Amino acid sequence: LNMSTPPLSPRYYITVPIIYSVICAVGLTGNTAVIYVILKAPKMKTVTNIFILNLAIADELFTLVLPINIADYLLLQWPFGEFMCKLIISIDQYNTFSSIYFLTVMSIDRYLIVAATTKSRKVSYRTYRAAKIVSLCVWSLVTVIILPFTVFAKIHKEQGRSQCVFVFPHPESVWWKGSRIYTLILGFVIPVSTICTLYTTMLCRLRQVQLNCNAKALDKAKKKVTLMVIVILAVCLFCWTPFHLSTVVALIMDIPQTPLVIGISYFITCLSYANSCFNPFLYAFLDDSFRRSFRKLMDRRTPS
Repeated sequence: LNMSTPPLSPRYYITVPIIYSVICAVGLTGNTAVIYVILKAPKMKTVTNIFILNLAIADELFTLVLPINIADYLLLQWPFGEFMCKLIISIDQYNTFSSIYFLTVMSIDRYLIVAATTKSRKVSYRTYRAAKIVSLCVWSLVTVIILPFTVFAKIHKEQGRSQCVFVFPHPESVWWKGSRIYTLILGFVIPVSTICTLYTTMLCRLRQVQLNCNAKALDKAKKKVTLMVIVILAVCLFCWTPFHLSTVVALIMDIPQTPLVIGISYFITCLSYANSCFNPFLYAFLDDSFRRSFRKLMDRRTPS
């Protein structure tokens, strides 16, 4: 048996739902705006924005079901049945994997652009259609990765209360550790190692190559997009690294459930959830094109 949240403590009974509610409200508003702008504004139809659109869809899905998590928390039991249990846990796992996988794809995209620019070439296969196909492949891969979690998500009755948890076969502790290692490797180690390798290689390449006039086509616009991707990545790692580090700690030692440990557990969970509402602010702050497109669309909707 694997509980995804720490034991309930009265001091967090009000605080945690309030934080979840803020994340839900901000995330829904921000990601809806991002999806709307990218789908409606002609100038936003770029390869990078296709990946950003998919990031926003993943975050939107998660924030849409967050009220159910809040209800579960406040009711102290799961009243929604096994189908909803499997659905909510699946969406929660999509949230864990999809962001870092789309950021890995965006990092590969940035690497290809920098590599091509330093050689004064164009990336001919970098098209809007190709980006859609790649996005579909990422969703398919993540769906396969999260299938085991969907299978093991079940209703477990404890002290007369229904709980939506992972119910593993015997020996449960071995399966529990296996699930944490699985998430750690596929959801953090492999994608983050890939991203670090790409950016390290990219920096080395830029230092070694004496850019000629044409290669200085790594112009302001490309630099801005690359900076935006790096900042989005940094924020994602900031939000998710404590979650994965806590997995490592849980695997190597038994931690007593003291009030401090429970508080840290809630903080880490809230921080990982908060990643779903940060990205829209990053786009608004770092992307001039997004701001202009958003203003134009709002002006059209405002009656004169």
